Amino acid sequence: MDHRKPPNVLTVAAAGDGWLVVDKPAGISVHNDPGHDLCAHVERLLAADHQLADRTGFAGDGSIHAAHRLDRDTSGLVLLCCQAAALAFYGAAFQARGIGKCYLAVLHGQLDGPDGPGVWSFALARSGAGRKHPAGRGKRVACRTAFRVLFHSDHYTLAACTPLTGRPHQIRRHAKLAGHPVVGDRRYGSPRSLRYLKEEAGFARLGLHAYGLDLPVPDRTDRRVVVSGSPLQAFLRLLAGDGGPPGAAVADALRELADPRCWPGHSAHP
Repeated sequence: MDHRKPPNVLTVAAAGDGWLVVDKPAGISVHNDPGHDLCAHVERLLAADHQLADRTGFAGDGSIHAAHRLDRDTSGLVLLCCQAAALAFYGAAFQARGIGKCYLAVLHGQLDGPDGPGVWSFALARSGAGRKHPAGRGKRVACRTAFRVLFHSDHYTLAACTPLTGRPHQIRRHAKLAGHPVVGDRRYGSPRSLRYLKEEAGFARLGLHAYGLDLPVPDRTDRRVVVSGSPLQAFLRLLAGDGGPPGAAVADALRELADPRCWPGHSAHP
């Protein structure tokens, strides 16, 4: 996708006073691309949708900020704030690891998982150094990513993943170090696999999707679980064309992941 082409449809998955969760397409930067990034698209959406603007308390120009990061090439749920109080609340919640996250990843090879979730625990430097040095150079610290195998096809694995620590590209780097890189990964995958995926399988994106968020809600004691409604057709076509499970079986697994207790690495949040 041309990251400067606006999305045809920008889906709002949930919203409340001062915040909203948007299902980001792959290929769009969350910020740092003025006028063309997700924050700019959401600002225009709120300016045009008076009902949603009233619901979120949208204050006007320049008030949209992302509460966390999502790579340009990763699709899925992003939490954005349009009020300073909500941004401070969710910034503190992410810092305290009080927000649950679940990703879907299509990985190269047949990842053998234990009965139930497993954990990748490779130490990582602050940033990776590409496919040859995914752990990065310099000081490394302990990092953990929980995963659960959902399905295999002949050459790929569909897994649910939860980063338990917060290094950039953590799932992508851990998957590479485990010998099962995320499909379509231009930074950590091989050029040969990228060519095959694009030319032979018609798959031209990163196989990583932010599927679920388990959020506290400002001024309330309950939590809000938000799951992506994206159909993920590119994922399903790749797996089905490689001897993978029928779409109905994948749909059943995704419905199960609507419950955060089924996410790998789940723990009850305060």
